[in-house]
Amino acid sequence: MDWNNFVDDMNDQLRELSKANPEVTKGFSTLTKAAKESGTLDVKSKEFVALGISIAMRCEPCIGFHVKALAKAGGTREELVDVLGMAIQMGGGPSLMYAAKTLAAWDQLVSK
Repeated sequence: MDWNNFVDDMNDQLRELSKANPEVTKGFSTLTKAAKESGTLDVKSKEFVALGISIAMRCEPCIGFHVKALAKAGGTREELVDVLGMAIQMGGGPSLMYAAKTLAAWDQLVSK
């Protein structure tokens, strides 16, 4: 999978959805901003949580978005690999498969 093209295509689809239903997408954006900017955890920690949930839920677009956000928040590949271990432990075989996809996403989207 080409993660860069995949994320770009998803962004295009989300822009179309936003045009079609701006109130819902605006509400989701407001929720996202509030979740990231409030509370005691830093953004990097919250992105690790979001990425773990993305793997467990098997949401490939979510994986791509949160890998990029994690890198922007200062996450490292080594930290990611540690989190992937916990995702595998919690989710078993399906999480193992999506952990491998997540590492590939990191390598394409971040380690250019």
